[in-house]
Amino acid sequence: MDFLSKIIELFSTEKYMDSIWEGLKLTLTISILAALLGLVLGVIVALVGMAKDSWAMKLPKLLCKIYITIIRGTPMALQLFIMAYVIFAIRGFPLVITATIAFGVNSGAYVAENIRAGILSVDIGQTEAGRALGLTGATTMAKIVIPQAIKNVIPAIGNELIALIKETSIVSMIGMYDLTMAAKIIGSGNNMASYIVPMAVVALFYLAIVYLLTFGIKLIEKRLRAGDKR
Repeated sequence: MDFLSKIIELFSTEKYMDSIWEGLKLTLTISILAALLGLVLGVIVALVGMAKDSWAMKLPKLLCKIYITIIRGTPMALQLFIMAYVIFAIRGFPLVITATIAFGVNSGAYVAENIRAGILSVDIGQTEAGRALGLTGATTMAKIVIPQAIKNVIPAIGNELIALIKETSIVSMIGMYDLTMAAKIIGSGNNMASYIVPMAVVALFYLAIVYLLTFGIKLIEKRLRAGDKR
């Protein structure tokens, strides 16, 4: 009961809630912008990686392969540190942009692999049917293959987005004021509780975000399945 009363006290204290709302705003800002960047980057990398072999595409395909290998093979925290203290170590450069690029680039590698897997999951007969109807390779991909691939990759993309939101909690390591940093500050130097109470409250916010996102993804999947039945 004492633990519960401390949580209620935190929710009812304007100063503490203002700190949490400020952290939530930054967490959502980075998550949304990074997800959009990762989606765009992932689509481009996936399409380049699956393009036909030619001299013109040899270097772009190699670069995409190197990009995916490095990003997927190194820790997100290390990538964030490199972005913040090496690549964008410029006085006055906004940390929000640095974090958005870091998480967007990381997410893009995973999205690219998800999209590639989704395209490969579409039966080759679909492509052959499109070409038999006189459609070009690009048109067949855009109008036949990709729409089917999107249905296949939505769950994987949704999982990547959920992982991205949770991973943003490490931005506090470079001094950014997100949800996790808010919990740390509230938990230190106040007379209401140890770290466990603010951390538990912040965990509830993360759970709520993930639950809403999961619910939205399931609705999209349901609508797409309903379209297939028609």
